[in-house]
Amino acid sequence: MRAADGTIVAAQALAGNPRNGGRLPNWHAEHWKMRHGIPNLGALQAFEATARLGSFSRAAEELSLTHSAVFRQVASLEERLGVQLFTRVRRRIALTDAGAEYAARVRHHLDQLEKDTFGLISRAGLGRSLHIAVLPTLATTWLVPRLPGFRRGHEDVSVSLSVRTRPFQFNDHPFDAAVYHALQIWPGTIGFKLFDEKELVPVCTPAVRQAIADHPEGMGGVSHLHMMSRPDVWRQWYREQGRDCPPSVGAGPRYELFTMLLAAAQAGMGVALVPGFLARQALAAGELTTAGEGVLPVAEAYYFSYPAQDHPSEALQAFEAWLRAEASGTEQ
Repeated sequence: MRAADGTIVAAQALAGNPRNGGRLPNWHAEHWKMRHGIPNLGALQAFEATARLGSFSRAAEELSLTHSAVFRQVASLEERLGVQLFTRVRRRIALTDAGAEYAARVRHHLDQLEKDTFGLISRAGLGRSLHIAVLPTLATTWLVPRLPGFRRGHEDVSVSLSVRTRPFQFNDHPFDAAVYHALQIWPGTIGFKLFDEKELVPVCTPAVRQAIADHPEGMGGVSHLHMMSRPDVWRQWYREQGRDCPPSVGAGPRYELFTMLLAAAQAGMGVALVPGFLARQALAAGELTTAGEGVLPVAEAYYFSYPAQDHPSEALQAFEAWLRAEASGTEQ
């Protein structure tokens, strides 16, 4: 008897029930066989995290487990499946073709399980729980500092935030709504524009600005800091100014978040192109200065929306109304 497996315990109990003649009813037998074929959830989580992050150590950190615990979970999963999921060369790992396909399927089902769980919690709380997908820098610098204002008026509503930097289908993810950067509102959703991004501004420290002024190549003499999700903006900026793009532009370091880009600029590592509203506070404080007169106009804006086929809960309607008011009062 495996006490950790409730289906097996129940099956054994039914099999020994005199009313059933000591036999397991067919539907219970089929149920037991089906569940018996599903690997341990912890092993699936360890495998998915390792596949996504490409490292046992990073997966262990995310799951708050030890490296050896994650390794054992994945090894036991491979043994149970009879399929090699990773190839191991010295201290590096890579997914096999079978492992990559299985990882995508496991990730989908784990996301769906998360969505179902949040949905259950939300319904149990009479719709007073929200899970919003957000952009990391906008959430950190704009949304989160404003959330206490929403909480003061809606103390019974819990707002959880998760980072998503790429478009997604609501049917495949556990979110009630999303805040994102795009040319227009996502198809199949209802919402509104928070505000236009308007422009990207070149910024740097006063010391780097002086270095630009002293260098014979001007801005070409300092490092250009790049945003990974917008790899061509510096070339676009130079084209917008009617200037040739220096060959050295592409050699600068790259960052995943605008907060990292701003921090690098503030540390004097070079010149960065960032949304004007994100740099406003640092510019006002004198921590940063504009590196040149020109800006790069941006057509995209920030939006908030939720699935059109879903009737929004009272909590989501309240959050939407509050967010509209906050956005309308935001100076860009």
